[in-house]
Amino acid sequence: MTINLNDLTLIYPEQLCLYISTQERQFAWHQTMQESYSNTVARWNAYLNHLSLNTFLTWLQEDPDLQVIPKLGFQKTDFQSIWEVVNGSVLTVGETRLVLIPSDKSYLSEFRIPQEWIDIPSWAAHYYLAVQLNVEECWLRVCGYANYQQICEQATYDVMDRTYCLDVEDLIADLNVMWVAQELCPPKIPEAKSLPTLSKAQVEELLEQLNKWTFSFPRLNVSFEKWGALLAVDEFRQHLNQRRLEKQNNLVEVSYSVVSNLSLWFQNIFSAGWQNLDTLLTPQQKTLAAQFRSNFELSEGYIKRAKLIDLGMQLGGSAVVLLIGLKTEIDGKIGLRVQLHPANAETYLIPNLRVILLSQTGTILQEVTSRSHDHYIQLKKFKSSPGIRFSIQVALEDVSIKEDFVLEALDD
Repeated sequence: MTINLNDLTLIYPEQLCLYISTQERQFAWHQTMQESYSNTVARWNAYLNHLSLNTFLTWLQEDPDLQVIPKLGFQKTDFQSIWEVVNGSVLTVGETRLVLIPSDKSYLSEFRIPQEWIDIPSWAAHYYLAVQLNVEECWLRVCGYANYQQICEQATYDVMDRTYCLDVEDLIADLNVMWVAQELCPPKIPEAKSLPTLSKAQVEELLEQLNKWTFSFPRLNVSFEKWGALLAVDEFRQHLNQRRLEKQNNLVEVSYSVVSNLSLWFQNIFSAGWQNLDTLLTPQQKTLAAQFRSNFELSEGYIKRAKLIDLGMQLGGSAVVLLIGLKTEIDGKIGLRVQLHPANAETYLIPNLRVILLSQTGTILQEVTSRSHDHYIQLKKFKSSPGIRFSIQVALEDVSIKEDFVLEALDD
């Protein structure tokens, strides 16, 4: 269910809800495309941060009661190297530092703050704002805020993705409370635990180590003490960013020349490699078929086929199963579901596998990345019309395989 801005302001009268114009979205995308990122996850992260930062900053600047001019907490050129690896942006209002953490999730039940914004002393802020974005409906909502002390005392630390987590219900919804509080009793940031000072040799060793995981989440691949110390120094962070961009230029992509015509699936005609799901499963994996039907909500009318995808040595010689289901919707369009599962009797996908939906021009439409202990990952359901081409890309590190599809109208 979609919610427009008018409905949003009625549901959340105490929260800040702002309209994002087409011009503002285009400007944020133009800013993003002027920057260089090593992968599409980082680029989309940058776009959301540009959009939230621009919209919120404009709102602040138009506030007649604000006595000081709000400013960016970093130089503009620094944000690109931050958004390459970390979500969030910072701005200052006088002596007060605000960190915005944007999310485009349709429902926010918790506020997840990357550890960097809390435990890197030079990055820490007085207040942290949970920002929800709906790009399609053109709105931004500040779900609430928490101060530094509240996060340190009440948040749960998630070791899996190194975030501090608060329930959205525990946030203060009305930003006016924040402004009044900082005027009556200016907040202070307690002195955080200092991070080690890295020598040039240690930095080089760390950069070499991190360079092994160009497209994964490098922030999770070394201890936080080393990672935080690296990011805290602008020069070191720029070196990391440059290494990631250089390696991205060496990306190896395999694209099959055969374009699968999904319209033929309705006549039980399938391209080479697309098989009945049961033929790809070991006896121990037969429950996967039931999972596929359940997780995809595949009722009567869905056509389902699966294909083995092998990324070679990047997967340790193993493979994954790409599953696609499609059916004709009431509006005449074709509804599609895409999932990626482990093969060869494996229980979990390896971390940092990516499934990407590309338009005919190569634009990223969707992307999802596997974490540790994921039994499967899936794209959000999407629809397509006859004549439309798109691609599904499966990627790991600097290797990717792309499957091309088309929906062609069939003669009656």
